[in-house]
Amino acid sequence: MNLYHGGLNVVEFPVIQDSQRLLDFGKGFYTTRNRDQSEKWAIIKQNREDNKPKPIVTVYKIDEDILKNETFNVKMFAKADEQWLDFIFSNRMGLNVHTFDIVIGAVANDTLYSTLVLYESGVLSKIETIRRLKTHKLFDQISFHNQTVLKKLQFIESYVVK
Repeated sequence: MNLYHGGLNVVEFPVIQDSQRLLDFGKGFYTTRNRDQSEKWAIIKQNREDNKPKPIVTVYKIDEDILKNETFNVKMFAKADEQWLDFIFSNRMGLNVHTFDIVIGAVANDTLYSTLVLYESGVLSKIETIRRLKTHKLFDQISFHNQTVLKKLQFIESYVVK
């Protein structure tokens, strides 16, 4: 299976970098099965930079069995539900340091951020938040949380988003 990583650099050898950003599934290296989503993410990153670097997608191959392998601790969210929301909320608030090697589930992208902020501030209930989130098309993300599992990603190519 192919996975895509949108960014501003070619990432031939992925690493987990220290970051102060609080992400959906915690500190890790994020990919998606959706090429279009990775291209949009690369452009979003480009637009955040003053010098407008080139948006780049790096493509990897991974054996799909690894995502089911008992060697790795994999957490899969089949849908955006209460468990998914609790997990994202605790990661974004810095309350959760999980021990999963791989986490798979829907991405709460920038269009969903305002809904999560309303939930975090207590304005929306959990049920209302999930209801609102389900009105948006949710893309998948697969995050890797240690170097051992990252070594399973095989670099294929990278390209500049046009």
